[in-house]
Amino acid sequence: MTKGATPPFAEAFRTWARIGLLSFGGPAAQIALMHRIIVDEKKWLDEPHYLNALSFCMLLPGPEAMQLATYAGWRLHGLAGGLAAGLLFVLPGAAVVLTLSMIYASFGNVPWVEAVFYGIKAAVLIIVVEALLRISKRALKKPVHWAIAAASFVGIFFLELPFPLIIALAAALGAFLSNEAATSTDAKGMLPGAHGRTFVTIAVWTAIWFVPLLALAAVLGPKHILPQIGWFFSKLALVTFGGAYAVLAYMAQDVVSHHGWLSAGEMMDGLGLAETTPGPLILVTEFVAYVAAFKQGGIAAGIAGACVALWATFVPCFLWIFAGAPYVEWIISKPRLRGALAAITAAVVGVILNLTIWFGLHVFFGKVTPHGYGWLKLWVPDVATLDWRVVVLAGVSGVLLLQRHWGIAPVLAVVSALGLAFRLGGI
Repeated sequence: MTKGATPPFAEAFRTWARIGLLSFGGPAAQIALMHRIIVDEKKWLDEPHYLNALSFCMLLPGPEAMQLATYAGWRLHGLAGGLAAGLLFVLPGAAVVLTLSMIYASFGNVPWVEAVFYGIKAAVLIIVVEALLRISKRALKKPVHWAIAAASFVGIFFLELPFPLIIALAAALGAFLSNEAATSTDAKGMLPGAHGRTFVTIAVWTAIWFVPLLALAAVLGPKHILPQIGWFFSKLALVTFGGAYAVLAYMAQDVVSHHGWLSAGEMMDGLGLAETTPGPLILVTEFVAYVAAFKQGGIAAGIAGACVALWATFVPCFLWIFAGAPYVEWIISKPRLRGALAAITAAVVGVILNLTIWFGLHVFFGKVTPHGYGWLKLWVPDVATLDWRVVVLAGVSGVLLLQRHWGIAPVLAVVSALGLAFRLGGI
């Protein structure tokens, strides 16, 4: 499944750290970044296996980009590789989010931090566009795939259909239409002894997930903020199909209305912060947990709350991947399952287009309002709130990324500096 020799663990470790530090922009941009590095540059995975692994991760609850990194690390170096790739994908962003959460909870919004993120948002939009172009070019190979992508976009953008429903319908259609012959890998696509190891893996990682949370509840009591955070985000980890975007509305409503941990304004600030820091967007859970615990017990409680949220959010991801990874090759060898995965990948293109437009509207315009027309929903921007500075920064990002093919890090540095100059210079 690899195109070249397996790299030394130290080289892979450095690469996963690089990906973690550069993983801005949400799942679309992160998937594109990993594709550029591990498929195009390093050639550690080939194209078909990367896309099929992506489709497999899209079927799982949790952040698909982090799980894709974990799977790739597992394919190269087993358990140690998967842990290294997954943790390095999360920890740099988690450190940044924790630092900014501490600043936010203690001092409120800091102008220079907002100014730096102001430029990054514009670059993130272009990174997402690049992801859309790259993945669609490789995933939409048949007319039916174009039709699935279009239907997926209409379903999620205009009809607000649940993401799991869109994925289920695409998979069913892809399996039904598949007429390929079985491949010769049917008998050996699944790793030997996978069933027995899967049972052990599920038992071990379930214990790793829940035992610390049970101990926390036993020591502090179930009504303490830390056990509440642990159970809330554990439940969330079970329903985050399609990544963070699919569950943010539910989480925001529950955090603000049911638990009363944050105000609506604080929740929006957290989403904005998570959008413009490295790592998966679901790191907004860390912000929520820090602020909620900080209000009840200060900085130490806030740090503990952030750690509990990270545990409850990301330990399940390792469970899903380490239990399911041995079966990906077997799934690929089955014609109908392979057809289902191809259809899911096409549907993902429509979802990424939805995210691209949604994100673009919110980056360019200060006010965007959803309007309902019967079954249809439409996001309508207030043209008067168009920010020409963001348009300029996005244009610069587009030239540097798409035309001059700069790396992501220097582009982010340039637009961050320009955003800082715009904001602090009063332009």
